[in-house]
Amino acid sequence: METLWFWLVGLLLTVYVILDGFDLGAGALHLFVARTDRERRTVLQSIGPVWDGNEVWLLAAGGSLVLAFPLLYASSFSGFYLPLMVVLWLLILRAISIEFRSHVDNPVWRPVWDVVFSVSSLVLTVFFGAALGNVVRGVPLGEDGYFFNPLWTSFGIGGPEMGILDWYTVTVGVTSFLALAHHGALWLGLKTEDPVRARAERAAKALWPLLAAAVVVLTVLTFRVQPHVPERMNAQPLSYMLPALAVAGLVGAWHLAARGRELSAFLASSVFLAGMLLSVAYGLYPMVLPATNDPAASLTVFNAHGPEHSLRAALWWWIPGMTLATAYTVFVYRHMAGKVKLDEGGY
Repeated sequence: METLWFWLVGLLLTVYVILDGFDLGAGALHLFVARTDRERRTVLQSIGPVWDGNEVWLLAAGGSLVLAFPLLYASSFSGFYLPLMVVLWLLILRAISIEFRSHVDNPVWRPVWDVVFSVSSLVLTVFFGAALGNVVRGVPLGEDGYFFNPLWTSFGIGGPEMGILDWYTVTVGVTSFLALAHHGALWLGLKTEDPVRARAERAAKALWPLLAAAVVVLTVLTFRVQPHVPERMNAQPLSYMLPALAVAGLVGAWHLAARGRELSAFLASSVFLAGMLLSVAYGLYPMVLPATNDPAASLTVFNAHGPEHSLRAALWWWIPGMTLATAYTVFVYRHMAGKVKLDEGGY
């Protein structure tokens, strides 16, 4: 049952990254692909009906994590409290920038919120990537399952002086930014018309080689930083189908975008993101938070899960709840299919 919940939480996080990833990417590119007030309103209109619904999947993943692996949740907050608060503030700033932007028709008011929206979106893409990097790299867990890391120290890996930000986690953060910015550019290419569409397509074209190079570098670094990943994947050669899926999605996104197949390119980018995240989850299993000081102290699905009865009972609530969330998501995306039509009252 604990393994099932591991994959359910992984599935929810994957859906969140795919869905909220494109509106974070669109936000990061907001100031670059939209030059006039109308163009910026168009970018916001492309994500306006869905951005808050996309974040439901993050809440669902967090709730499922608390339920299934309470020790992991408690341990994570003990050491990641500061970055989690930073992420919370960035999410708040991003939300109010979207909602407040058009409340006052002022030449200063709107540009300020445009900058807040773009910067908060960009920094969030980096912080989410750095968070994933910390999970892959591991943390110095104490005997009680808790730890504390400063935000940064010497940017070195290992030892008592390690910080949340180091050369590896920053590399993951930069790769995350490139991946989500590319994903967001493909979304804007799908949902908007010229000149925003043309700029978004140029952005996607420019970001792709940087992303491809970053993925190669990050894969090599991950195999070095966390030996458990290559050991597990080498023990199960079929698991290499997951990174192969990611590569196929990345190449497919380039190929399809070059041929003007906007929807297919965006879906290929979604496959790339799913393949990358599932590869990480498979490579780490059964660990959910590796310990750098003593591998035996690592939190795993077997020592961090909640009571067996709770896991079984919760599954009967989880299934109908997520079925409703999925149905609502499908309905909204089908309802807003096609290019954005900006009206005078929108954003």
